[in-house]
Amino acid sequence: MKLIVGLGNPGAKYAANRHNIGFMAVDRIAADHDFTPWRTRFQGMAAEGRLGDMRVTLLKPQTFMNLSGQSVGEAARYLKLTPADVIVLHDELDLAPGNCRVKQGGGHAGHNGLRSIHQHIGAEYGRVRLGVGHPGHKDKVAPYVLSDFAKAEQDWLDDLLRGISDGAVALAAGDGGRFQNAVANRTAPARNSGTDAPAPKAAAQAVAKPEPSQQPATLTDRLRALSERFK
Repeated sequence: MKLIVGLGNPGAKYAANRHNIGFMAVDRIAADHDFTPWRTRFQGMAAEGRLGDMRVTLLKPQTFMNLSGQSVGEAARYLKLTPADVIVLHDELDLAPGNCRVKQGGGHAGHNGLRSIHQHIGAEYGRVRLGVGHPGHKDKVAPYVLSDFAKAEQDWLDDLLRGISDGAVALAAGDGGRFQNAVANRTAPARNSGTDAPAPKAAAQAVAKPEPSQQPATLTDRLRALSERFK
């Protein structure tokens, strides 16, 4: 069994914030993979379902970001899971918007949600780092992550969330490479799949091939056409 946690802050005021991209990601997984309705559990909102062969509980802590570990710790203890069975999806300032990286264990890099989880279950849980970009100066970080995604960011955000949902089965199975490929196929489809444009050779053939109506049908027609040219 896996516990997949999305980090964010509860309430409509924060729903579209950059800090809430973890909530957005698990909401997308729950909707696309037919999880149970969200219900109050573990000081958060939880939904149950399967990703491939893996039983999974999705969790959105409702303790506010800085106390996320209270909810995650309660869920992990109740479900009898080790830190290695926990995967946390969170916003990442040090990645460009739309980028996604998977890692196991490590530090919290100043992220208050991760810092709280460290305190309750240790550091050896999995993370999915979801890039939101950096405002450029540390004094701007708090208002930046607590502001909504701009309209201009909605396309890449939707592609990223779709990719996370596409790769959710691989993520639950512990196949980080296949998960990241699924995300990349949404966020950079032309580079990864080549399906957005015809292959250069095929395109050249399509241009070079004359229309059937331009080709003489018989030898007689060809001779007549040749004689016409030299009249």
